[in-house]
Amino acid sequence: MPTYVYRKRDGEKGCRHCAAQFEVVQMMADDALKTCPKCGGAVERVIVPVGIVKSTKALLGDKNLKRHGFTRFVKEEKGRYRKTT
Repeated sequence: MPTYVYRKRDGEKGCRHCAAQFEVVQMMADDALKTCPKCGGAVERVIVPVGIVKSTKALLGDKNLKRHGFTRFVKEEKGRYRKTT
């Protein structure tokens, strides 16, 4: 289930909980919260960027593996491998 971020609406009174941003785990089908669960003040959902990871091709590249101390082996034939990094 996704985690949504909420904060109090501009110009509205709120408690310490909703004055700062707070997170709520909700189903995608659930309606957005309209009030703070602590004080009942008006809140709004905040759009936040998602974490984006580099492509796995870059993460598993020879340079990156070597830099982190890993060794890559490539299969040449049955039971025989060649070290590449």
